[in-house]
Amino acid sequence: MSETRIGRLLAACLHQAIVDVIPERLEFYEVWLGSETLRDRGMGLAPMSAVLGFLRTEPAYALVMARGGELAAEWTVEAIAPFRRRMIDRLPRTWRTRAALGIAAGIVRHVCSTSRASGRVRRQDARLLVTDSLFCSVRERQALPLCGFYEAVATRTLAAFGLRAAAHIEACHAVQGASCVIALDLSGTHAAADPALAA
Repeated sequence: MSETRIGRLLAACLHQAIVDVIPERLEFYEVWLGSETLRDRGMGLAPMSAVLGFLRTEPAYALVMARGGELAAEWTVEAIAPFRRRMIDRLPRTWRTRAALGIAAGIVRHVCSTSRASGRVRRQDARLLVTDSLFCSVRERQALPLCGFYEAVATRTLAAFGLRAAAHIEACHAVQGASCVIALDLSGTHAAADPALAA
């Protein structure tokens, strides 16, 4: 069995999120997330699990995860080739939604090599399903969902393509269930924000 790999995108996003949300704690997390550490040996599952374990004890955990997910979406979309970005922008809304969720699913896979995700779209509703979430693989059941990172990834990726969505975590592996499900309500998307209609 191949070793679980953690993408450097996650480490970079968490590092910046800590800078943005709890800068007073940066020195502590630099031990694992500092650029020198990542350049020398990359990021393995054990150190990232330690980082997430410590972050879960922080009062600002949810804010750090949300900011990290936003950054992951923003940086990933910025890295898309301009031609592909224009093609997605011109798609009808349903197909654009599917394309954006495909990008979000790619971020999930990049975060952790054992994680998988898929998007489902039905009229004004969509779902991002995540299995083997790195954030939600905990020993004890949690009272609150831990997959806020992916909730932010989904909403910010959709927003980058003119699709505003209200999101909530419908299911979380850390709380109960086999997988995490991010539910997205697209009914509030305005026509004015739709590049395909504005063209």
